[in-house]
Amino acid sequence: MMDPAQPLEIPLFPLRSVLFPAGFLPLRIFEPRYLAMTDACLRDQSVFGVCLIRAGFETGQPAVPHAVGCTARIREWEQPQPERYTLMATGENRFTIQDSWTRDDGLLMAKVRLLEPPDPLPVPDAHHHLAELLERAITQIGDAQFPSPQRLDDAAWVANRLTELLPVTPERKQQILECEDPARALAKVEQMLAELREDPPI
Repeated sequence: MMDPAQPLEIPLFPLRSVLFPAGFLPLRIFEPRYLAMTDACLRDQSVFGVCLIRAGFETGQPAVPHAVGCTARIREWEQPQPERYTLMATGENRFTIQDSWTRDDGLLMAKVRLLEPPDPLPVPDAHHHLAELLERAITQIGDAQFPSPQRLDDAAWVANRLTELLPVTPERKQQILECEDPARALAKVEQMLAELREDPPI
C-alpha cells in the first residue's frame, strides 16, 4: 500500500481521457518511451500516472498534463509483437503533480502527492435515483465491464462510474476527478445528465 504522505516518483502517460480510481483503462503501447515504461512497470510491479492532456497531443512531443491524475496499475497484458503491448490497467489513487521533467527518451516523469480518498459516503437520498440508473446500466452492459465489488451505496463510486459512461468532454470528466466531495460530484453528474436531456449528443 502506498503511503499518501510520501511523494512518489512515477512516469506519466498523458491521454485525451480521464482515469478514475477503480476504473478500467485499455491501452495499446507502441511508442518507444511507453514501451520502456511498460517494461519497467511489469518488471517492478509499479504504477504509472494517467493525466488528461491540457495542451499537446498523445503522440510526439510530451504533452502538458492537468495537475490532478490517477495512478494506474497493469492488470493484464499481452505482447502480440516485440514492439507492441496490449494492456488493461486499473485506476488506483488520485494524485496531484508537484514537479515534472522529461527524460532523454521523451518520457514525462513527475513527483506526485497521492490524494487521500474521500471517506465513504452513502448516496444521499436526493441522488438515490442515480444509483438506480447505474444499476440498470450495469445490468444492460454487463458486470464484467465494471469494477468488482460493486459499491452502489457509495457516492464516490457511483459518481465515478456514471461519469465514465456519460458522453461528455474529457474536461467535464476531469472536474469530477478533481472533486473532493462525493456529494458535490453527484450533483455535478446530475447537472450533466440534465444538460444531456436538454441537448442530447448527435
